[in-house]
Amino acid sequence: MVNYSTDFQIFIISKIKNITFFTLTSIFLSASSCAKEEQTTIPKETIEEPIIELPSLPSVSQPIYEGPTGNVWVYKNNKIDNGYVLVNDASDNRVYLMTKEAKVVYEWNLPAGIGNDAELMDDGRLLVSLNAENVFYDIGGYAGRIQLINPDRSVAWDYLYSSQESISHHDVEMLPDGNILFLAWQKKTKQEALLAGYDGSPDNEILLPESIIEINPETDQIEWEWHAWDHLIQDIDSTKSNYGSISDNPQKIDINYYDDERGDLMHANGLDYDPNRDLIFLSVNFYSEVWVLDHSTTKTEAALETGGNYNKGGSLIYRFGNPTAYKNNKGNRLFFNNHFPNILKNNEIGAGNILIYMNGNDGSEQSRIYELDMPDEFTLKPDTNNEPSILWEFTDSELYSPLVSGAVRLPNGNTLITEGRYGYWEVTNEGEVVWKFEGNKLFWRGYTYPIDHPGVKLLNLINLSD
Repeated sequence: MVNYSTDFQIFIISKIKNITFFTLTSIFLSASSCAKEEQTTIPKETIEEPIIELPSLPSVSQPIYEGPTGNVWVYKNNKIDNGYVLVNDASDNRVYLMTKEAKVVYEWNLPAGIGNDAELMDDGRLLVSLNAENVFYDIGGYAGRIQLINPDRSVAWDYLYSSQESISHHDVEMLPDGNILFLAWQKKTKQEALLAGYDGSPDNEILLPESIIEINPETDQIEWEWHAWDHLIQDIDSTKSNYGSISDNPQKIDINYYDDERGDLMHANGLDYDPNRDLIFLSVNFYSEVWVLDHSTTKTEAALETGGNYNKGGSLIYRFGNPTAYKNNKGNRLFFNNHFPNILKNNEIGAGNILIYMNGNDGSEQSRIYELDMPDEFTLKPDTNNEPSILWEFTDSELYSPLVSGAVRLPNGNTLITEGRYGYWEVTNEGEVVWKFEGNKLFWRGYTYPIDHPGVKLLNLINLSD
């Protein structure tokens, strides 16, 4: 049991006295599209280096705040970052901004189900991925529609990327120039798959390899695109043009690494953009990897192996998390399914490093958050340990979500963790849990915003002092 100080007790009493709960419709846990996301269990490999176990959560018998959206547990009040959390409740198709006392101060009216990602921009608009109607493919994370929603909840931009050949899914990202990146599945027929050396399930009538699309919301024109299909390799059929040694070509993608009965070949689930090096980081769940791509290429170069700042075209300039995905015997495997490759930006503590949520679907039922050191120079060589160094990690015996989830760095140096099937954790750099939100829903991610964030200032927040 945690013993709170007198000052902390005064804090709790004053908060309870002065804050009126925001009344909402009673909520219950419902099935969401993300709940169908594939959960892959792969035999755990031997880890040569010891993994540090960080301090366990102290015991607190009752939540400090109880409300309609969930319960809050406070462990170290003086170490909690004072900011808002943008909650993406995928199970109830809700996106709202809440305080650390779980008080909803703003909620968006979404016209359709969540296609997973939603993020508040500096200009007060919400960038959100939504479910389109009459889609040809509707497994977990499907979208087909992207919107920018104004602070007054009117729609500033509405874009459909859904046809019988392709559909957007999971993640969206706004670039510094205002263009928008998003993930997309592109349909390939069984015949196309066989010509590419596919050796998977004969029942699959289609395959859905990954693409990244960049759209200009002013013109709705595609400015850039990358397709995994252009960079495949296989060692099954020597009569095919992409036949070769997988271990000798780490810049290429083994089409036969993973077989999904629904044709979802890779199941990318997150992307992030590094503006300092013009790179895209792509989380590929079924490969348990992050792929790094050169965004400086032209659309033509993105389909080739030359061109761009790194002169590798659209080939992978780096990959990490699971060296077995390209038959590399060097380097320890870190990831057993993963979500949200989050490059820490210049104004964040640890700038240039990457945070990532490792789901832990290796039978351990133990998730981990890694902060990894990204190399100054990207090298990707055969028969070489290409894995990055671990700078920081966190786990807890109670931390496990087999799907979704993520982590962001807070202004005070703490890390906000989204445990998808539970809620949120805030932990210090020393691994001390200071705050938890238990929502018992399915949470895609949580983004953090300081109270003076320019986008927050443009919203008509509920006055919590009334």
